[in-house]
Amino acid sequence: MKPLLLIDVDGVLNPFRRPDPGYRRYQCEIGGQVYTVHLNPRHGTRLLELAIATGAELAWATTWEHHANEWISPRIGLPELPVVPMGPVLGSTAGEMFKTPHVAEYVERRPFVWFDDQVRQEDEEYLRGHRGLDDFLLVPVNPRDGLTSAHLDAARRWLTLSGFSQGP
Repeated sequence: MKPLLLIDVDGVLNPFRRPDPGYRRYQCEIGGQVYTVHLNPRHGTRLLELAIATGAELAWATTWEHHANEWISPRIGLPELPVVPMGPVLGSTAGEMFKTPHVAEYVERRPFVWFDDQVRQEDEEYLRGHRGLDDFLLVPVNPRDGLTSAHLDAARRWLTLSGFSQGP
């Protein structure tokens, strides 16, 4: 089974602070509401390189859901990606964030790396207790800075050292 690389948008690809010059500003309209996002086109290239090098599959794990394929993917050079359905917001059982149960259902038993600005210890505990999920790496991203080379390097290292890398 191919490992997964799960990607959040806000706080990861779209940092909350004023981004550096490598980012471009976009206006996205979803359901009549306009959102401003700052995206770095290099993120798409770097994520694709990571997926190819490790044999992993990229997927969106964001409240943008399918809108990420419409608004984010083309602006950073990603193809259309599978989407973790966020479904209804479920109540927390152990302090985990609302996305965590949906991620647990989506990944089933596949190894995965999850880039998100809201993952915490409670999310890790929830996932470890969910039907034996234990082959994963949560990569907390500082929402002010967004995704960095250090985050991508950590994912590559974990996938390679854990033996999940299926890349060339």
